[in-house]
Amino acid sequence: MTFNTASFLIQVSALLLALAALHKPLGVYLARVFEGNTSTRPERLFYRLAGIDAGTEQTWAVYLRSVLAFSAVSILAVFLLQRLQSVLPGSGALTGVDPWVAMNTAISFVTNTNWQTYVPETTVGIFVQMALLAVQNFLSAAVGIVVAVALIRGIARTKTDRLGNFWVDLARTTFRVLLPMALVAAVVMVIGGVVQNFSPTDVTNQATGTTQSIPGGPVASQEAIKILGTNGGGYFNATSAHPFENPNVFISLFEVFLLLLIPSALPYASGRMVGDRKQGYTVAAVMGTLWLTSVSLTGWAVATGQGTATASAGGLGEGFEQRFGAAASAVFAASTTLTSTGAVNVAHDSLPPLAGGATMVNMMLGEVAPGGTGSGLYGMLILSIISVFIAGLMVGRTPEYLGKKIGPRQMKLSALYILVTPILVLTLAGITVLLPDVMASVPASGPHQFSELLYAFTSGANNNGSAFGGITSSGPYLSAMLGIAMLLGRFLPIVLVLALAGSLARQGKIPASAGTVPTHGPLFGALLLGVTVILTALSYFPALALGPLAEGLLQ
Repeated sequence: MTFNTASFLIQVSALLLALAALHKPLGVYLARVFEGNTSTRPERLFYRLAGIDAGTEQTWAVYLRSVLAFSAVSILAVFLLQRLQSVLPGSGALTGVDPWVAMNTAISFVTNTNWQTYVPETTVGIFVQMALLAVQNFLSAAVGIVVAVALIRGIARTKTDRLGNFWVDLARTTFRVLLPMALVAAVVMVIGGVVQNFSPTDVTNQATGTTQSIPGGPVASQEAIKILGTNGGGYFNATSAHPFENPNVFISLFEVFLLLLIPSALPYASGRMVGDRKQGYTVAAVMGTLWLTSVSLTGWAVATGQGTATASAGGLGEGFEQRFGAAASAVFAASTTLTSTGAVNVAHDSLPPLAGGATMVNMMLGEVAPGGTGSGLYGMLILSIISVFIAGLMVGRTPEYLGKKIGPRQMKLSALYILVTPILVLTLAGITVLLPDVMASVPASGPHQFSELLYAFTSGANNNGSAFGGITSSGPYLSAMLGIAMLLGRFLPIVLVLALAGSLARQGKIPASAGTVPTHGPLFGALLLGVTVILTALSYFPALALGPLAEGLLQ
């Protein structure tokens, strides 16, 4: 398989133009959703059934307790109903899901990771897919967005301890943003050839005349929200490489567009809500620069195809989607790991070593380019706070961010946020490599074996969900360890983000002066870009040197 440079450039250009065209309109709509005071009929019904007072706002601690309680109940419900699958409708002859797999899956979907340690089409039925997993695709995406909105409010508001109401924000995000957008996306996918039915599909091989029955289901409706909400769990084991989920080149590029859409529009909504649209443009520009750089480097690494594994396989081919070509695979691989999506249209284990390393670095950046729904934005806002603190040290002035003083408490919370994921990834991977029995279950050897393990924990702690193919995590140890990585990687940062939002909301507004460091424009954008890259390099370079870098340099 050859790398078509013209096709690569056309796809990248088309994505940039489409996202730039929708950046402002969608951003305006998102800001209006969260700044408005009215409720729609479905929202009012939800409030009435749940006993929610939509007019009452919450402190950051109460907001946090609501997030954690909602997520805990969701994990328990998804786990129990998987175990009871044999008595649920639409399950056919499928039995209850193995407890370790059910536990890992419940945590995975509630944390927006969608790591799948099972074969969906032979493990879970239509009811579990629709009523549990697809629903969590909506709700976990909504949780990420509302946490980002709470942080924006913390920056925008003054002398208050209120950040909004979690249940109101959750309802608005689900009913006004995710549901209508997913409906439109699903219709486009059905028109484009994605399967949407409730029965197996008979496929006949025209060359041999052999007929094969392939499980069907409501694929398009789940595919739409899986991509739009940067979830990533596929209806089929091959996820977006399966022809029922991704039938042609148009749908493949449409999926990349969807997974970038909401995260790329949130910076404009943020700038509008804090009253500084230039700030929103700066954050969006940094996100776009990181995305374009990563896609370009991944494309280069795929095009050159260096590495002993690629050479042994006779070049690109094995694990690549033959229908779309290597260029589409490079764009998809980079975008899915930059956005915490995890869906794949190429086996990442088959990428050339440096391209595989690039996908790991994308996750190690904190998936902020543009990141997951909500999580990418709040990650970038915290990096902005760290950047303005560094700039303040350079000029000998107490740092300020959008009129808020960045003191010891704000910096401690921001620093802890930055440290959580690297500590989880490196600690859990370090413990695992010391266990011979576990390492023996990874079929690869040398640097690639370590790369597979490093990728798995990076993916889990960053709530991405993609994997190198050599890791089999259905056993108790890896199911539990990856479950811990997903849980702590999701909720510890949320705790810190909401605590930071509360501390900022209580402050008054500091008027800008001649000594105030501007937090928008090319200079601050370059500083923010540098801080993001340097923090990642300092945290992960030694581990990367032992895995993908070592493998890529071996000839």
